[in-house]
Amino acid sequence: MARFSLRGFVYVLIVLLGLFSAAPNILPQSLKQQLPDWYTSNTLLLGLDLQGGSHLLLAADTHELLAKQLDSLAADLFSELRAQNIRYSDSHIVNNKDGEHQRVFTFRDEIDARKIAAAAFSVSAQPSGGSALDVKIKQHTVTLTLDEQYTKQLLKDALGRSVEIVRKRLNETGLTEPTVTLQGKEAILVQMPGVSDPASVKRLLGTTAQMTFHWQADSRSGPSMTRIDEAGNLYRLEQKVALKGEHITDAAGELSSETGQPVVTFRLDSAGAKQFAAMTRDNIGRVLAIVLDDKVITAPVINSTIPGGRGEITGNFTLPEASNTALMLRTGALPIPLSIIEERTVGPDLGGDAIQAGIQSGVAGAVLVLMCMVAIYGRWGAIASFALCINMALLFGALTLFDATLTLPGIAGLILTMGMAVDANILVNERIREESKKGRPPVSAIEVGFAKALATIVDSNFTTLIAVSLLFMFGSGPVKGFAITIALGIVSSVFTAVALTKMIMLKVAKAKQVSAREYTPLDFTSPLLRLSDKLVGFNFIAKRKIAFFISVVLTVVSIALFIKPGLEYGVDFTGGTIIEVTAPNLSIDELRQVTQDEGFSHIAIQEYGDQHRYLLRAPISADNAAQGAKHNNAAQIEQLKQVISLTDNEVTFLKVDMVGPKVSDGFTELSILALLIAGAGMLVYLWIRFETHFAMAALLTVILDLTKTIGFFVVSGVEFNLTAVAALLALIGYSINDKVVVLDRIRELLRLDASKPLSVIINQAVNSTLSRTVFTSLTTLLALLPMAWLGGTAVESFALPMVFAVVIGTSSTLFITSSLMYWLGMQRQKKGKAQLKPTAEEIKASLAHIP
Repeated sequence: MARFSLRGFVYVLIVLLGLFSAAPNILPQSLKQQLPDWYTSNTLLLGLDLQGGSHLLLAADTHELLAKQLDSLAADLFSELRAQNIRYSDSHIVNNKDGEHQRVFTFRDEIDARKIAAAAFSVSAQPSGGSALDVKIKQHTVTLTLDEQYTKQLLKDALGRSVEIVRKRLNETGLTEPTVTLQGKEAILVQMPGVSDPASVKRLLGTTAQMTFHWQADSRSGPSMTRIDEAGNLYRLEQKVALKGEHITDAAGELSSETGQPVVTFRLDSAGAKQFAAMTRDNIGRVLAIVLDDKVITAPVINSTIPGGRGEITGNFTLPEASNTALMLRTGALPIPLSIIEERTVGPDLGGDAIQAGIQSGVAGAVLVLMCMVAIYGRWGAIASFALCINMALLFGALTLFDATLTLPGIAGLILTMGMAVDANILVNERIREESKKGRPPVSAIEVGFAKALATIVDSNFTTLIAVSLLFMFGSGPVKGFAITIALGIVSSVFTAVALTKMIMLKVAKAKQVSAREYTPLDFTSPLLRLSDKLVGFNFIAKRKIAFFISVVLTVVSIALFIKPGLEYGVDFTGGTIIEVTAPNLSIDELRQVTQDEGFSHIAIQEYGDQHRYLLRAPISADNAAQGAKHNNAAQIEQLKQVISLTDNEVTFLKVDMVGPKVSDGFTELSILALLIAGAGMLVYLWIRFETHFAMAALLTVILDLTKTIGFFVVSGVEFNLTAVAALLALIGYSINDKVVVLDRIRELLRLDASKPLSVIINQAVNSTLSRTVFTSLTTLLALLPMAWLGGTAVESFALPMVFAVVIGTSSTLFITSSLMYWLGMQRQKKGKAQLKPTAEEIKASLAHIP
């Protein structure tokens, strides 16, 4: 008794901690003001799709950085070779088949080979003892490349510094809590809540701001280069950098006191000030060009020495441009060029609509599920409903505690979590009902029911967790939010169903039990339960050929539809741009005419939802795809928005999604990989927990479910995007969950009496779990239907396919899994193999009879 009380205390403590963590999300503002900030500030963060904002994915141009570094090291090597009188010639740049930058040159004397290798090591030696240059000498040809370890460290340092510089630039613009993080090996993710038009931010982040000072070339100059200014004037400048922009410690955009024109004033550090004074003193009368990102900003004639380390950059600036230039000079130059390869922008109005739709669909689904549980199981359903409410509170508490961000797919995950959490409660109640029918006292029936349901609950939820973990590993942004929500929901639902519900049910049962011999049977007599009992007795195996034929036909049709006409792929997979816009003063014909007149004839426009609401689709052009869409797509978005805004000054851009070809190709590969690994992971787990033919029956059925769901995408015209991939992985988890319950019951019945015909055992297993299968599907549908109806277009790629998947998955559990299990089991039986491997106890018992 003391042990149980301790366990109960721990359960209550966990619940209280969860409620304590979740409470700040719903506390009124008047109460929050009376509580400590460290507590009230710990609330659930809203994703950009709910509060509005912009998400930019910046790709680093590593090729340019590596090429520049190799050229610099090669120049140092050539200087050293000249110092040692080693003769070489034909230095040129090549790229190997992998696109790697190389420097190749030849030398004359065979004896110089060792000297060249030694010189390369001396000019590129690293503190670690290695060399930055990788030197390959074949006959009289030397090939220089960057060392692999040095390259990795160089890129890591460059990306790290780029993240800090991007963060500084955004902070100085006054944005509210921008988030800047590394994503993958060569990308930076920028999230800006509340920014619905990131045009100025994109210009700010897309500018490297590499500033250098160069003297105009004359007869005394060494190697020279040609640069151009904004007016188109050409300048022949010395390649040698007279002064680097890294010496600038402060800069400001302001109006000149002399001309009244916008200028950029700057101040140099002490070393830069001395160098600047000396170079201007020694070069009076010469032109000094200030070059920003390979473009001449200004090129004044130096008339006198400039002491004090202060200067002024004049140019054709507007005041905002001068301020932005000064900001970039203050925060430092990006060590590596960045380009926008993905943009997702959600306006605040659309975010508000998403929150409202999410809350409405969530509340409606929750109410329907709770009402259904009470209608089916009476007071025991009410206990399960109470546990479900605690489960949702714990889930909110966990999300808040881990600083998770709630996205619209995350809300979908909450709703699906509730639907799936009911499964464990239904499974437990059905087991308790079976034990009660056998005449067990209430307390005993509850204890045994929970014990028998535990293994099935763990198996079914663990398989779902495998699929969800892949969403987290391979997903991005909102899809990861969905994965985190489902994963935490699985943990909390297992705890509340197995631990909390059991504790409450035992308390209620013991309170009603008068004595050990006199007890009131558990009340499981609702009309729905009586109806489910009448359904038992159907011969599923007898209908296996018809069921399997229908399933295969639907699968073949789905595959044919997938081939032609195919899926309606979203920009996540095709690349391109989608803009959702409201233009009150433009009809669709006028909007189409305006875009065509301005050279955007490739853009498809369709009416979308409400009046004067349009969807614009722009595919990636062949030129953009060839160039990796580094700047073109982002620039085209701004041009297009400008054109529409000039035509209709009341236009509102609700949403912008731009995905470059590199990103879309990566999404395609990762999605396929995630589905394959999910299937393989579940197969391995089922092989461990069950026999091979059990695992194969479940996996083959899930594959058939997947193909039919893909066919549904084609027939319904629902867009196939990353949210759709989340739906497919959720389907895998849900469908396997369903199959495991039936397979677990087949295994249990085989262990009780393996002498019965396999068809009888399978039919008995399916019928004994029929009410659980039907009720679980019903409650899951009740949770999903409001989301499919009220959730809007943002979650239709998840909600609608999941509704279809629940229906098709339930029917396949009853008919296809049982059919495959029977066919595979009979094949095993013909080979003389037992349906089940012997347990450890059976092996031990058989060994005991051996003398």
